Amino acid sequence: MSIEELQTAITQLTSEDLDRFSQWFEEFLADEWDRRIEADVRAGRLDAAGRRADEDFEAGRCTPLSS
Repeated sequence: MSIEELQTAITQLTSEDLDRFSQWFEEFLADEWDRRIEADVRAGRLDAAGRRADEDFEAGRCTPLSS
């Protein structure tokens, strides 16, 4: 199915079905984001960022989050 076919199908959904689809798609995107982050962690692509964050924390260059 092409993107154009998907777009046409989505425009034809009832309000109720569009709400259900939107909720499902948001969950799908969140799960996909999690999978990508996990893959990046396993591949070591976030190691340098983690080291910089640790160094900044140890050097006192971090501020507490406001509550």
